[in-house]
Amino acid sequence: MATTTATLTLSSTDLLSDELALNTTATLTAAGNSTGLTAAIGLSRITISDTSETTLFDASAYTDDSAHKMYIKNTSVTAAQYLLIKVGGTELGRLYAGDFLFAPWGADTTSTDCDVTATPSHSGMTIEYMAFID
Repeated sequence: MATTTATLTLSSTDLLSDELALNTTATLTAAGNSTGLTAAIGLSRITISDTSETTLFDASAYTDDSAHKMYIKNTSVTAAQYLLIKVGGTELGRLYAGDFLFAPWGADTTSTDCDVTATPSHSGMTIEYMAFID
């Protein structure tokens, strides 16, 4: 199996009273064991011509309740432009220009309860996304 490693670094000299320096790494593994993830749904970009909600990950196409991971990035450089991200119709949050999301995702294949969608605030925005599959 493939070995996939995710690293997150957060740093700031003026956010807290002390310097913030957080660095953590995780090896991405399949659900319940130490076997690496088996696949990735290639890094893709989509430009949405309007401001309609677009499905990035259709849960019915994935294995139910696994250790999937999703990556979504707002590639915009315009500060006011954001992507509204929803999972199963519930708002997860907004990704503003340059923001990204990396999170676990357990697809529910029996309904749309776990579909992941993005709604751009402005027409013509580009989204970068990828799924790592258990």
